[in-house]
Amino acid sequence: MTIDMSQFLETFYEESFEGLEVMETELLNLDTGAADGEIINTIFRAAHSIKGGSGTFGLNDVATFTHVMETLLDEMRDGRREVTQDAVDILLRSVDVLRDMLSLLRAGEKVDEDRVAVAKKELDMLLAGDGGNESEHTGANEVDVDGDEQVSGEKEWKIIFKPFPGLLQTGNDPVRIFRELESLGILEVKADLSKLPSFDEMVSEECYISWELVLKGEIDKSEIDDVFAWVEDDCELEITELNQGSGKVIKKPVANSENDRKESPVASKNTPPANSSKAKKSKPTESGSIRVSIDKIDDLINMMGELVITQSMLSELGGAEEFGNIQIEKLRDGLGQLERNTREMQENIMRIRMLPISFAFQRFPRLVHDLSSKLGKKIELLMSGENTELDKTVMEKIGDPLVHLVRNSIDHGIESPDQRVESGKDETGIIQLNAFHEGGNIVIEIVDDGAGLNKERILSKAIENGVIKESDALTDEQIYDLIFQPGFSTAEVISDVSGRGVGMDVVRRNIRDLGGAVEVSSRAGLGSTFTIRLPLTLAIMDGQSVRVGKENYIVPLISIVESVQVRAGEVKGVAGKASLYQLRDEYIPIVRLHETFSIDTECKQLEDGLLVVVEGEGTKIALFVDDLLGQQQVVIKSLETNYKKVTGISGATILGDGTVALIIDVAGLIHLAQTDENIIKSATDKDSEIAA
Repeated sequence: MTIDMSQFLETFYEESFEGLEVMETELLNLDTGAADGEIINTIFRAAHSIKGGSGTFGLNDVATFTHVMETLLDEMRDGRREVTQDAVDILLRSVDVLRDMLSLLRAGEKVDEDRVAVAKKELDMLLAGDGGNESEHTGANEVDVDGDEQVSGEKEWKIIFKPFPGLLQTGNDPVRIFRELESLGILEVKADLSKLPSFDEMVSEECYISWELVLKGEIDKSEIDDVFAWVEDDCELEITELNQGSGKVIKKPVANSENDRKESPVASKNTPPANSSKAKKSKPTESGSIRVSIDKIDDLINMMGELVITQSMLSELGGAEEFGNIQIEKLRDGLGQLERNTREMQENIMRIRMLPISFAFQRFPRLVHDLSSKLGKKIELLMSGENTELDKTVMEKIGDPLVHLVRNSIDHGIESPDQRVESGKDETGIIQLNAFHEGGNIVIEIVDDGAGLNKERILSKAIENGVIKESDALTDEQIYDLIFQPGFSTAEVISDVSGRGVGMDVVRRNIRDLGGAVEVSSRAGLGSTFTIRLPLTLAIMDGQSVRVGKENYIVPLISIVESVQVRAGEVKGVAGKASLYQLRDEYIPIVRLHETFSIDTECKQLEDGLLVVVEGEGTKIALFVDDLLGQQQVVIKSLETNYKKVTGISGATILGDGTVALIIDVAGLIHLAQTDENIIKSATDKDSEIAA
């Protein structure tokens, strides 16, 4: 029976990428000098697992490359090689190469052989240097003879190989292992059939035979270890040297035939199994699956049991011949229980998609390490709240904005060591990544203790670019907000890190697309804080239902500041159609939804309706609606996917009566209001008068 290995290939890729993350994290934690045995072992185990798995699936370029890394790590682990910064940097670059190889193979694309060769050469040169002992691949008794032959002692090895029953199910074949051993020297094979069951009790996918092997030749134990590296976790293995070298000249035989060489686990081509060719060529590298804890699965199973009980109760009522007051009371109880069960089931299912934000944070130690070295800065990264959970979809989309903000803090925020010392600071700068829940949102903070934002330079650049006028009076928050304008940059020197005027506007746009907001605060000489607020999930939200004419809309509850009844004297009319509502000491632009969405309504006077004050990206507007209907949880359906993008609308939902309600995009409506110069200018002028 042939086992289809392609079914396990995707799992191998996912586990390999997790192993690479472990290797990268631990390499960054590795101190130079005396090796930390536990950290080295962790890195070694991850590399060893990738090597063994790649060999099993025929990805032998990956296995060969990882083996060189493993050899270097083994020397560090045994104390034969000191841990140096150069070695750590080379291993980090090798992790990048390995990640790239696996990503390309996963997508069915060709590996960049030139890049792999350069990285392998770096590793080989490091192994050949003075940092480690003589290469383990060199025979202990080798000497040059006339420049073309080497004399070494013949060795005789006894190998006891007892596979576990499930070895064949991992894709390993003992015959291929024997052929590889035969390529090293003279091999004698003796099979032990004592545990072979009768034919009717035999399971075709299990291994019952063990072997006693004798291998003779100019062979080091490390070469035998390499052959069995693929199966060492799936068997009992004992390798014993029977005699010492005799000084004879020995030549290793070549594999018996070309077919043998093709079937060898080391000599085979670096291609995925044939069955995997059915996979799509453009398969994305990010994981399409989620690892779910057993506790979450247990909760779902228990909840399903409760639903079955409720369903049985309601079914019994439905079959009743008479339906009196007692049955009505039971029906109400059953429906109430069904509602509770449905809500709990919904919450448990949403929890399955929740992942700790450490999955997004784990890339930053490497990023800070590389960029700080490149810029000649000393930076310490502190992270807290890594176990704060976030929806997988939000997690995947927030990664790039976070990278932009952290790079910005490294380049613009943290000063050079000399500048920090002159300012009375420690020469090592601090960047903090904090995550925590606040209400129905997750808040992510990027904090640095650098120089802070330069208000004068931002204002000067904004005036120069025509973003604002020299006569405009802006608060500190409004000045800092200018850095999110498209093409805005205060960098005096353009580099590959920053200064090209791209990035910060993209950050805001991407965060806004997730239904979130980003704010910045800063103090000169003390540092800056970027605060991102995101919904926990993109699938369900709490909303306030409002009526405009005959239409219902949903306003995200998180965006609502308050709802007010308009009184005479609190509304200021200005030139054009703009109106401002005075909320205590603040003037807020009024957006009439019936005009924005062209809806016919009898409620056109402000005194006849209500104002819902909403806030997004630090700006407030007042939405004029006919009435408030109630709060409810809604399932968000994408309008852009099913129709097209509509400014001011983020999606749609189906209400309990089957009608469709559109979900208000607060940030989009604020953007529409900002395009009306009368509204913004009037609000700014009024606020300036109050401040004065």
